[in-house]
Amino acid sequence: MSTTTENGMGGPWNTSREKTYKKTTSSALKGSIQLGIGYTVGNLTSKPDRDVLMQDFYVVESVFLPSEGSNLTPAHHYPDFRFKTYAPLAFRYFRDLFGIKPDDYLYSLVNEPLIELTNPGASGSLFYLTSDDEFIIKTVQHKEAKFLQRLLPGYYMNLNQNPRTLLPKFYGLYCIQSGGINIRLVVMNNVLPRSVKMHYKYDLKGSTYKRRASRKEREKASPTYKDLDFQDMHEEGLYFDAETYNNLMKTLQRDCRVLESFKIMDYSLLLGVHVLDQSQREGGESGQAGGDGRRPVGQRVLYSTAMESIQGDGKAAEALTTDDTMGGIPAKTHKEDKLLIFLGIIDILQSYRFIKKLEHSWKALVYDGDSVSVHRPGFYASRFLKFMSTRVFRKTQRKSAALIAATHVREGSSHATQKQRGRGTGKWKVGNPGLIRRVNLNSQAQKQQQQQQQQQQVESQKVTVKIKVTKLLESSNKDIDFPFLTLDHSCISQACGADRMHD
Repeated sequence: MSTTTENGMGGPWNTSREKTYKKTTSSALKGSIQLGIGYTVGNLTSKPDRDVLMQDFYVVESVFLPSEGSNLTPAHHYPDFRFKTYAPLAFRYFRDLFGIKPDDYLYSLVNEPLIELTNPGASGSLFYLTSDDEFIIKTVQHKEAKFLQRLLPGYYMNLNQNPRTLLPKFYGLYCIQSGGINIRLVVMNNVLPRSVKMHYKYDLKGSTYKRRASRKEREKASPTYKDLDFQDMHEEGLYFDAETYNNLMKTLQRDCRVLESFKIMDYSLLLGVHVLDQSQREGGESGQAGGDGRRPVGQRVLYSTAMESIQGDGKAAEALTTDDTMGGIPAKTHKEDKLLIFLGIIDILQSYRFIKKLEHSWKALVYDGDSVSVHRPGFYASRFLKFMSTRVFRKTQRKSAALIAATHVREGSSHATQKQRGRGTGKWKVGNPGLIRRVNLNSQAQKQQQQQQQQQQVESQKVTVKIKVTKLLESSNKDIDFPFLTLDHSCISQACGADRMHD
Protein backbone atom coordinates (compact mmCIF):
# COMPACT_ATOMS: atom_id res chain seq x y z
CA MET A 1 0.00 0.00 0.00
CA SER A 2 1.06 3.60 -0.49
CA THR A 3 0.91 6.44 1.99
CA THR A 4 1.10 10.14 1.28
CA THR A 5 3.34 12.38 3.35
CA GLU A 6 2.28 15.66 1.73
CA ASN A 7 -0.11 16.33 -1.11
CA GLY A 8 -0.09 18.95 -3.80
CA MET A 9 -2.91 20.01 -6.09
CA GLY A 10 -3.26 20.83 -9.75
CA GLY A 11 -3.37 19.25 -13.17
CA PRO A 12 -5.75 16.68 -14.58
CA TRP A 13 -3.78 14.29 -12.40
CA ASN A 14 -3.01 15.84 -9.03
CA THR A 15 0.71 15.80 -8.27
CA SER A 16 2.15 14.84 -4.91
CA ARG A 17 5.47 15.69 -3.25
CA GLU A 18 6.38 12.41 -1.60
CA LYS A 19 4.89 8.99 -0.95
CA THR A 20 6.01 5.64 0.32
CA TYR A 21 5.08 2.39 -1.35
CA LYS A 22 5.83 -0.88 0.44
CA LYS A 23 8.14 1.00 2.81
CA THR A 24 10.07 2.44 -0.14
CA THR A 25 10.16 6.22 -0.56
CA SER A 26 8.95 7.58 -3.85
CA SER A 27 12.30 9.26 -4.58
CA ALA A 28 14.17 5.97 -4.11
CA LEU A 29 11.62 4.17 -6.26
CA LYS A 30 11.88 6.72 -9.08
CA GLY A 31 15.67 6.55 -8.99
CA SER A 32 15.66 2.75 -9.09
CA ILE A 33 13.21 2.76 -12.01
CA GLN A 34 15.39 5.07 -14.07
CA LEU A 35 18.60 3.19 -13.28
CA GLY A 36 17.05 -0.19 -14.08
CA ILE A 37 15.35 0.87 -17.32
CA GLY A 38 18.45 2.76 -18.41
CA TYR A 39 20.59 -0.36 -18.04
CA THR A 40 18.18 -2.91 -19.54
CA VAL A 41 17.06 -0.87 -22.57
CA GLY A 42 20.63 0.21 -23.28
CA ASN A 43 21.80 -3.40 -23.09
CA LEU A 44 18.94 -4.50 -25.36
CA THR A 45 20.13 -2.31 -28.23
CA SER A 46 23.13 -4.61 -28.73
CA LYS A 47 20.82 -7.56 -29.51
CA PRO A 48 19.92 -7.95 -33.20
CA ASP A 49 16.34 -7.51 -34.36
CA ARG A 50 14.48 -10.72 -35.17
CA ASP A 51 10.97 -12.13 -35.22
CA VAL A 52 9.30 -12.66 -31.86
CA LEU A 53 9.10 -16.33 -30.86
CA MET A 54 6.65 -17.89 -28.42
CA GLN A 55 9.36 -18.48 -25.82
CA ASP A 56 10.23 -14.76 -25.89
CA PHE A 57 7.02 -14.00 -23.99
CA TYR A 58 8.23 -16.00 -20.98
CA VAL A 59 11.82 -14.73 -20.73
CA VAL A 60 12.78 -12.86 -17.54
CA GLU A 61 16.13 -11.04 -17.41
CA SER A 62 17.61 -9.96 -14.08
CA VAL A 63 20.48 -7.66 -13.08
CA PHE A 64 21.78 -6.73 -9.63
CA LEU A 65 22.58 -3.05 -9.03
CA PRO A 66 24.56 -2.58 -5.78
CA SER A 67 24.85 0.92 -4.40
CA GLU A 68 28.66 0.87 -4.79
CA GLY A 69 28.35 -0.10 -8.45
CA SER A 70 29.89 -2.98 -10.40
CA ASN A 71 31.67 -3.70 -13.67
CA LEU A 72 28.32 -3.54 -15.44
CA THR A 73 26.26 -1.08 -13.40
CA PRO A 74 26.89 2.47 -12.12
CA ALA A 75 27.12 3.44 -8.45
CA HIS A 76 24.06 5.08 -6.87
CA HIS A 77 22.87 6.34 -3.49
CA TYR A 78 19.80 4.08 -3.23
CA PRO A 79 19.59 0.75 -1.38
CA ASP A 80 20.89 -2.28 -3.29
CA PHE A 81 18.24 -3.70 -5.58
CA ARG A 82 17.67 -6.28 -8.30
CA PHE A 83 15.91 -5.19 -11.47
CA LYS A 84 13.91 -7.70 -13.53
CA THR A 85 12.70 -7.20 -17.10
CA TYR A 86 9.88 -9.37 -18.42
CA ALA A 87 9.74 -10.41 -22.09
CA PRO A 88 12.26 -7.76 -23.21
CA LEU A 89 12.24 -8.74 -26.90
CA ALA A 90 8.44 -8.86 -27.05
CA PHE A 91 8.10 -5.41 -25.50
CA ARG A 92 10.80 -4.09 -27.82
CA TYR A 93 8.60 -5.23 -30.68
CA PHE A 94 5.60 -3.42 -29.15
CA ARG A 95 7.62 -0.22 -28.86
CA ASP A 96 8.81 -0.54 -32.47
CA LEU A 97 5.21 -1.07 -33.59
CA PHE A 98 4.26 2.29 -32.08
CA GLY A 99 7.31 4.04 -33.53
CA ILE A 100 9.15 4.42 -30.21
CA LYS A 101 12.88 4.53 -30.82
CA PRO A 102 15.17 3.26 -28.03
CA ASP A 103 16.81 6.67 -27.67
CA ASP A 104 13.44 8.42 -27.32
CA TYR A 105 12.24 5.81 -24.80
CA LEU A 106 15.38 6.28 -22.71
CA TYR A 107 15.21 10.06 -22.97
CA SER A 108 11.60 10.15 -21.76
CA LEU A 109 12.00 7.68 -18.90
CA VAL A 110 15.61 8.17 -17.80
CA ASN A 111 17.03 11.56 -18.82
CA GLU A 112 14.10 13.66 -17.64
CA PRO A 113 12.68 13.65 -14.07
CA LEU A 114 9.54 11.60 -13.46
CA ILE A 115 6.45 13.43 -12.21
CA GLU A 116 4.63 11.77 -9.33
CA LEU A 117 0.84 11.65 -9.52
CA THR A 118 -1.82 10.89 -6.98
CA ASN A 119 -3.81 7.72 -7.45
CA PRO A 120 -6.93 8.47 -9.53
CA GLY A 121 -8.52 5.17 -8.51
CA ALA A 122 -8.89 2.99 -5.45
CA SER A 123 -6.14 0.45 -6.18
CA GLY A 124 -3.48 2.11 -4.02
CA SER A 125 -1.03 2.12 -6.93
CA LEU A 126 1.63 4.75 -7.53
CA PHE A 127 1.67 6.62 -10.84
CA TYR A 128 4.55 8.43 -12.49
CA LEU A 129 4.33 10.54 -15.63
CA THR A 130 7.22 11.36 -17.96
CA SER A 131 7.96 15.03 -18.54
CA ASP A 132 6.96 14.85 -22.22
CA ASP A 133 3.46 13.52 -21.34
CA GLU A 134 4.02 10.32 -23.35
CA PHE A 135 4.31 7.54 -20.77
CA ILE A 136 2.71 6.50 -17.49
CA ILE A 137 4.50 4.19 -15.04
CA LYS A 138 2.12 2.35 -12.72
CA THR A 139 2.82 -0.03 -9.85
CA VAL A 140 0.77 -3.22 -10.18
CA GLN A 141 0.00 -6.16 -7.94
CA HIS A 142 1.62 -9.55 -8.38
CA LYS A 143 -1.56 -11.11 -9.82
CA GLU A 144 -1.90 -8.26 -12.34
CA ALA A 145 1.69 -8.68 -13.51
CA LYS A 146 1.17 -12.44 -13.88
CA PHE A 147 -2.03 -11.87 -15.81
CA LEU A 148 -0.26 -9.47 -18.19
CA GLN A 149 2.44 -12.09 -18.79
CA ARG A 150 -0.21 -14.64 -19.75
CA LEU A 151 -1.92 -12.02 -21.90
CA LEU A 152 1.17 -11.14 -23.96
CA PRO A 153 0.85 -13.71 -26.80
CA GLY A 154 -2.77 -12.77 -27.47
CA TYR A 155 -1.95 -9.09 -26.99
CA TYR A 156 0.83 -9.48 -29.58
CA MET A 157 -1.57 -11.01 -32.10
CA ASN A 158 -4.18 -8.31 -31.54
CA LEU A 159 -1.69 -5.45 -31.98
CA ASN A 160 -0.42 -6.98 -35.22
CA GLN A 161 -3.94 -6.93 -36.63
CA ASN A 162 -5.18 -3.77 -34.95
CA PRO A 163 -2.62 -1.11 -33.91
CA ARG A 164 -5.45 1.42 -33.74
CA THR A 165 -7.02 0.55 -30.40
CA LEU A 166 -8.27 2.23 -27.25
CA LEU A 167 -6.85 -0.60 -25.15
CA PRO A 168 -3.83 0.24 -22.97
CA LYS A 169 -0.59 0.19 -24.91
CA PHE A 170 1.98 -1.62 -22.80
CA TYR A 171 5.62 -0.73 -23.43
CA GLY A 172 7.39 -2.59 -20.61
CA LEU A 173 6.92 -4.77 -17.51
CA TYR A 174 9.52 -4.61 -14.73
CA CYS A 175 10.10 -5.63 -11.12
CA ILE A 176 12.31 -4.04 -8.43
CA GLN A 177 13.45 -6.34 -5.61
CA SER A 178 14.96 -4.74 -2.52
CA GLY A 179 14.96 -5.80 1.13
CA GLY A 180 12.68 -8.76 0.49
CA ILE A 181 10.07 -6.53 -1.19
CA ASN A 182 8.90 -6.85 -4.80
CA ILE A 183 7.59 -3.77 -6.60
CA ARG A 184 6.17 -4.50 -10.05
CA LEU A 185 5.78 -1.78 -12.66
CA VAL A 186 4.18 -1.44 -16.06
CA VAL A 187 4.94 1.32 -18.59
CA MET A 188 2.00 2.33 -20.79
CA ASN A 189 0.55 5.20 -22.79
CA ASN A 190 -0.78 8.36 -21.15
CA VAL A 191 -4.47 8.92 -21.94
CA LEU A 192 -4.95 12.42 -20.46
CA PRO A 193 -2.12 14.84 -21.31
CA ARG A 194 -1.18 17.43 -18.71
CA SER A 195 -0.72 19.99 -21.47
CA VAL A 196 -4.50 20.13 -22.01
CA LYS A 197 -6.85 21.23 -19.24
CA MET A 198 -9.51 18.63 -18.52
CA HIS A 199 -12.63 20.45 -17.40
CA TYR A 200 -14.31 17.11 -16.65
CA LYS A 201 -12.92 13.61 -16.03
CA TYR A 202 -14.98 10.42 -15.90
CA ASP A 203 -14.36 6.78 -15.06
CA LEU A 204 -17.17 4.94 -16.84
CA LYS A 205 -18.10 1.25 -16.56
CA GLY A 206 -21.71 1.19 -17.75
CA SER A 207 -23.02 0.13 -14.31
CA THR A 208 -25.02 2.03 -11.68
CA TYR A 209 -24.20 0.33 -8.36
CA LYS A 210 -22.02 2.75 -6.33
CA ARG A 211 -21.16 4.59 -9.53
CA ARG A 212 -21.21 8.12 -8.16
CA ALA A 213 -18.14 10.07 -7.05
CA SER A 214 -17.74 10.33 -3.28
CA ARG A 215 -17.90 13.64 -1.44
CA LYS A 216 -14.16 13.44 -0.82
CA GLU A 217 -13.50 12.95 -4.53
CA ARG A 218 -15.75 15.87 -5.47
CA GLU A 219 -13.78 18.18 -3.19
CA LYS A 220 -10.59 17.62 -5.19
CA ALA A 221 -9.35 20.29 -7.57
CA SER A 222 -9.81 17.93 -10.52
CA PRO A 223 -12.24 15.17 -9.46
CA THR A 224 -12.90 11.99 -11.40
CA TYR A 225 -16.64 11.46 -11.76
CA LYS A 226 -18.49 8.22 -12.48
CA ASP A 227 -21.41 6.89 -14.51
CA LEU A 228 -24.31 8.43 -12.58
CA ASP A 229 -22.47 11.75 -12.40
CA PHE A 230 -22.05 11.72 -16.18
CA GLN A 231 -25.77 11.16 -16.70
CA ASP A 232 -26.54 14.08 -14.40
CA MET A 233 -23.99 16.44 -15.98
CA HIS A 234 -24.36 15.37 -19.63
CA GLU A 235 -27.92 14.11 -19.81
CA GLU A 236 -27.98 14.40 -23.60
CA GLY A 237 -24.54 12.81 -24.07
CA LEU A 238 -21.65 13.97 -26.25
CA TYR A 239 -22.24 14.47 -29.97
CA PHE A 240 -19.88 13.47 -32.79
CA ASP A 241 -20.22 13.75 -36.54
CA ALA A 242 -21.38 10.53 -38.18
CA GLU A 243 -17.96 9.42 -39.42
CA THR A 244 -16.23 9.95 -36.08
CA TYR A 245 -19.06 8.28 -34.16
CA ASN A 246 -18.98 5.22 -36.41
CA ASN A 247 -15.19 4.95 -36.17
CA LEU A 248 -15.28 5.32 -32.39
CA MET A 249 -17.97 2.68 -31.91
CA LYS A 250 -16.22 0.32 -34.32
CA THR A 251 -13.04 0.60 -32.24
CA LEU A 252 -14.88 0.09 -28.95
CA GLN A 253 -16.73 -2.94 -30.29
CA ARG A 254 -13.54 -4.58 -31.50
CA ASP A 255 -11.70 -3.83 -28.25
CA CYS A 256 -14.55 -5.24 -26.16
CA ARG A 257 -14.55 -8.44 -28.21
CA VAL A 258 -10.82 -8.79 -27.53
CA LEU A 259 -11.34 -8.27 -23.79
CA GLU A 260 -14.22 -10.73 -23.75
CA SER A 261 -12.11 -13.36 -25.51
CA PHE A 262 -9.48 -12.96 -22.78
CA LYS A 263 -12.21 -13.23 -20.10
CA ILE A 264 -11.44 -9.70 -18.87
CA MET A 265 -14.00 -7.60 -17.02
CA ASP A 266 -14.30 -4.62 -14.65
CA TYR A 267 -12.44 -2.33 -17.05
CA SER A 268 -13.34 1.35 -17.46
CA LEU A 269 -13.37 4.04 -20.08
CA LEU A 270 -11.30 6.98 -18.86
CA LEU A 271 -12.87 10.06 -20.46
CA GLY A 272 -11.45 13.57 -20.37
CA VAL A 273 -13.47 16.55 -21.64
CA HIS A 274 -11.83 19.82 -22.66
CA VAL A 275 -14.37 22.62 -23.27
CA LEU A 276 -12.95 24.88 -25.97
CA ASP A 277 -15.38 27.74 -25.37
CA GLN A 278 -14.67 27.71 -21.64
CA SER A 279 -10.94 27.60 -22.29
CA GLN A 280 -11.23 30.69 -24.51
CA ARG A 281 -13.22 32.49 -21.82
CA GLU A 282 -10.50 31.65 -19.31
CA GLY A 283 -7.90 33.29 -21.49
CA GLY A 284 -7.17 30.66 -24.09
CA GLU A 285 -4.84 28.67 -21.88
CA SER A 286 -5.37 24.98 -22.49
CA GLY A 287 -2.34 23.72 -20.64
CA GLN A 288 -1.87 23.16 -16.93
CA ALA A 289 0.48 24.97 -14.65
CA GLY A 290 3.80 23.22 -14.82
CA GLY A 291 3.04 21.58 -18.17
CA ASP A 292 5.42 21.76 -21.08
CA GLY A 293 2.87 22.83 -23.67
CA ARG A 294 2.14 20.78 -26.73
CA ARG A 295 4.13 17.65 -27.31
CA PRO A 296 6.72 17.90 -30.07
CA VAL A 297 5.31 16.25 -33.17
CA GLY A 298 8.58 14.40 -33.83
CA GLN A 299 8.44 12.67 -30.46
CA ARG A 300 4.77 11.72 -30.48
CA VAL A 301 4.11 7.99 -30.24
CA LEU A 302 2.16 6.46 -33.13
CA TYR A 303 -1.54 5.80 -32.43
CA SER A 304 -1.09 7.40 -29.00
CA THR A 305 -3.69 10.15 -29.22
CA ALA A 306 -7.44 9.63 -28.99
CA MET A 307 -8.03 10.62 -32.61
CA GLU A 308 -5.26 8.32 -33.86
CA SER A 309 -6.51 5.40 -31.77
CA ILE A 310 -9.96 5.05 -33.32
CA GLN A 311 -10.59 3.11 -36.51
CA GLY A 312 -10.53 5.00 -39.79
CA ASP A 313 -9.36 8.48 -40.66
CA GLY A 314 -11.82 10.94 -39.16
CA LYS A 315 -12.26 14.34 -40.79
CA ALA A 316 -14.19 15.91 -37.96
CA ALA A 317 -11.34 18.26 -37.12
CA GLU A 318 -12.14 20.26 -40.26
CA ALA A 319 -15.36 21.42 -38.59
CA LEU A 320 -13.46 23.19 -35.81
CA THR A 321 -12.12 26.70 -36.03
CA THR A 322 -8.90 25.77 -34.24
CA ASP A 323 -6.10 24.30 -36.33
CA ASP A 324 -4.84 21.94 -33.62
CA THR A 325 -7.00 19.45 -31.77
CA MET A 326 -4.04 18.53 -29.53
CA GLY A 327 -4.76 14.85 -30.11
CA GLY A 328 -8.37 15.04 -28.92
CA ILE A 329 -11.52 14.05 -30.77
CA PRO A 330 -13.78 16.99 -31.74
CA ALA A 331 -17.27 16.79 -30.25
CA LYS A 332 -20.16 19.02 -29.16
CA THR A 333 -22.81 19.16 -26.48
CA HIS A 334 -26.51 19.36 -27.33
CA LYS A 335 -26.11 23.11 -26.80
CA GLU A 336 -23.44 23.25 -29.53
CA ASP A 337 -20.56 23.84 -27.08
CA LYS A 338 -17.33 22.74 -28.77
CA LEU A 339 -15.34 20.03 -26.99
CA LEU A 340 -12.18 17.97 -27.32
CA ILE A 341 -12.52 14.41 -26.05
CA PHE A 342 -9.60 12.34 -24.71
CA LEU A 343 -10.31 8.72 -23.89
CA GLY A 344 -8.91 5.23 -23.44
CA ILE A 345 -9.82 1.90 -21.86
CA ILE A 346 -8.03 1.33 -18.55
CA ASP A 347 -7.74 -1.32 -15.81
CA ILE A 348 -7.88 -4.36 -18.10
CA LEU A 349 -5.78 -6.63 -15.86
CA GLN A 350 -8.83 -8.08 -14.09
CA SER A 351 -9.90 -11.58 -15.14
CA TYR A 352 -13.25 -13.13 -14.24
CA ARG A 353 -11.84 -15.75 -11.91
CA PHE A 354 -13.29 -17.44 -8.82
CA ILE A 355 -13.02 -14.43 -6.49
CA LYS A 356 -14.81 -12.18 -9.02
CA LYS A 357 -17.53 -14.77 -9.58
CA LEU A 358 -18.03 -14.98 -5.82
CA GLU A 359 -18.15 -11.17 -5.54
CA HIS A 360 -20.79 -10.93 -8.28
CA SER A 361 -22.90 -13.70 -6.74
CA TRP A 362 -22.90 -11.99 -3.35
CA LYS A 363 -23.75 -8.55 -4.76
CA ALA A 364 -26.47 -10.02 -6.96
CA LEU A 365 -28.21 -11.40 -3.87
CA VAL A 366 -28.35 -7.96 -2.26
CA TYR A 367 -28.62 -5.64 -5.28
CA ASP A 368 -29.79 -5.82 -8.86
CA GLY A 369 -27.36 -8.28 -10.43
CA ASP A 370 -27.34 -6.42 -13.74
CA SER A 371 -26.41 -3.08 -12.14
CA VAL A 372 -23.23 -4.11 -10.30
CA SER A 373 -19.86 -3.55 -11.96
CA VAL A 374 -18.48 -7.07 -11.44
CA HIS A 375 -20.05 -9.37 -14.03
CA ARG A 376 -19.21 -12.16 -16.42
CA PRO A 377 -17.13 -10.86 -19.38
CA GLY A 378 -19.79 -11.34 -22.08
CA PHE A 379 -22.50 -9.47 -20.21
CA TYR A 380 -20.02 -6.83 -19.04
CA ALA A 381 -18.90 -6.09 -22.61
CA SER A 382 -22.49 -5.87 -23.92
CA ARG A 383 -23.59 -3.56 -21.11
CA PHE A 384 -20.46 -1.43 -21.52
CA LEU A 385 -21.04 -0.98 -25.26
CA LYS A 386 -24.74 -0.25 -24.85
CA PHE A 387 -24.02 2.46 -22.29
CA MET A 388 -21.34 4.06 -24.47
CA SER A 389 -23.39 3.98 -27.66
CA THR A 390 -26.68 5.22 -26.16
CA ARG A 391 -25.88 7.32 -23.08
CA VAL A 392 -22.36 8.69 -23.56
CA PHE A 393 -21.73 9.07 -27.29
CA ARG A 394 -24.35 10.28 -29.76
CA LYS A 395 -24.36 10.81 -33.50
CA THR A 396 -25.06 14.34 -34.67
CA GLN A 397 -28.35 14.67 -36.53
CA ARG A 398 -27.97 17.78 -38.65
CA LYS A 399 -30.89 19.68 -40.15
CA SER A 400 -30.11 21.59 -43.29
CA ALA A 401 -30.77 25.32 -43.34
CA ALA A 402 -33.24 24.83 -46.19
CA LEU A 403 -35.23 22.28 -44.18
CA ILE A 404 -35.35 24.53 -41.12
CA ALA A 405 -36.42 27.49 -43.25
CA ALA A 406 -39.10 25.41 -44.94
CA THR A 407 -40.43 24.30 -41.55
CA HIS A 408 -40.74 27.90 -40.40
CA VAL A 409 -42.48 28.86 -43.64
CA ARG A 410 -44.99 26.02 -43.28
CA GLU A 411 -45.76 26.90 -39.69
CA GLY A 412 -46.23 30.60 -40.41
CA SER A 413 -47.65 30.60 -43.91
CA SER A 414 -51.11 31.93 -44.63
CA HIS A 415 -54.11 30.30 -46.29
CA ALA A 416 -53.21 31.96 -49.58
CA THR A 417 -49.66 30.60 -49.47
CA GLN A 418 -51.00 27.09 -48.87
CA LYS A 419 -53.21 27.44 -51.96
CA GLN A 420 -50.17 28.39 -54.03
CA ARG A 421 -48.36 25.24 -52.85
CA GLY A 422 -51.39 23.18 -53.76
CA ARG A 423 -53.73 21.49 -51.35
CA GLY A 424 -53.93 18.32 -53.38
CA THR A 425 -50.38 17.17 -52.67
CA GLY A 426 -51.44 14.89 -49.85
CA LYS A 427 -49.07 16.50 -47.36
CA TRP A 428 -50.80 19.46 -45.72
CA LYS A 429 -54.27 20.89 -45.38
CA VAL A 430 -55.43 24.13 -43.83
CA GLY A 431 -57.36 24.26 -40.55
CA ASN A 432 -58.93 27.25 -38.85
CA PRO A 433 -56.30 27.82 -36.08
CA GLY A 434 -53.33 26.74 -38.14
CA LEU A 435 -51.90 23.88 -40.14
CA ILE A 436 -53.00 20.29 -39.47
CA ARG A 437 -51.20 17.23 -40.80
CA ARG A 438 -53.34 15.30 -43.29
CA VAL A 439 -53.80 11.62 -42.56
CA ASN A 440 -52.34 9.50 -45.33
CA LEU A 441 -54.91 6.89 -46.31
CA ASN A 442 -52.23 4.66 -47.80
CA SER A 443 -50.02 4.56 -44.68
CA GLN A 444 -51.22 1.08 -43.65
CA ALA A 445 -50.48 -0.36 -47.07
CA GLN A 446 -47.05 1.28 -47.11
CA LYS A 447 -46.29 -0.17 -43.67
CA GLN A 448 -47.23 -3.67 -44.82
CA GLN A 449 -45.05 -3.26 -47.90
CA GLN A 450 -42.06 -2.22 -45.74
CA GLN A 451 -42.58 -5.24 -43.48
CA GLN A 452 -42.59 -7.54 -46.50
CA GLN A 453 -39.35 -6.00 -47.78
CA GLN A 454 -37.69 -6.42 -44.37
CA GLN A 455 -38.81 -10.06 -44.23
CA GLN A 456 -37.33 -10.67 -47.69
CA GLN A 457 -34.02 -9.14 -46.54
CA VAL A 458 -33.99 -11.40 -43.47
CA GLU A 459 -34.63 -14.49 -45.60
CA SER A 460 -31.83 -13.44 -47.97
CA GLN A 461 -29.45 -13.00 -45.03
CA LYS A 462 -30.42 -16.44 -43.70
CA VAL A 463 -29.52 -18.03 -47.03
CA THR A 464 -26.21 -16.14 -47.15
CA VAL A 465 -25.21 -17.25 -43.65
CA LYS A 466 -26.26 -20.87 -44.29
CA ILE A 467 -24.15 -20.94 -47.46
CA LYS A 468 -21.12 -19.56 -45.62
CA VAL A 469 -21.51 -22.05 -42.75
CA THR A 470 -21.88 -24.92 -45.24
CA LYS A 471 -18.74 -23.90 -47.12
CA LEU A 472 -16.80 -23.61 -43.89
CA LEU A 473 -17.93 -27.08 -42.78
CA GLU A 474 -17.04 -28.57 -46.16
CA SER A 475 -13.54 -27.02 -46.06
CA SER A 476 -12.85 -28.23 -42.52
CA ASN A 477 -11.57 -31.68 -41.62
CA LYS A 478 -13.05 -31.42 -38.11
CA ASP A 479 -16.55 -31.31 -36.74
CA ILE A 480 -17.36 -27.74 -35.74
CA ASP A 481 -20.08 -26.63 -33.34
CA PHE A 482 -21.65 -23.32 -34.24
CA PRO A 483 -23.38 -21.55 -31.36
CA PHE A 484 -25.68 -19.69 -33.77
CA LEU A 485 -27.40 -22.65 -35.48
CA THR A 486 -30.71 -21.05 -34.51
CA LEU A 487 -30.56 -18.27 -37.05
CA ASP A 488 -32.85 -15.57 -35.70
CA HIS A 489 -32.56 -11.99 -36.91
CA SER A 490 -30.16 -10.80 -34.19
CA CYS A 491 -27.78 -13.74 -34.71
CA ILE A 492 -27.80 -13.17 -38.45
CA SER A 493 -26.88 -9.52 -37.97
CA GLN A 494 -24.04 -10.47 -35.65
CA ALA A 495 -22.80 -13.23 -37.94
CA CYS A 496 -22.90 -11.06 -41.03
CA GLY A 497 -21.21 -8.22 -39.18
CA ALA A 498 -18.48 -10.53 -37.94
CA ASP A 499 -18.03 -11.95 -41.43
CA ARG A 500 -17.63 -8.50 -42.92
CA MET A 501 -15.04 -7.73 -40.27
CA HIS A 502 -12.96 -10.81 -41.05
CA ASP A 503 -13.17 -10.40 -44.82
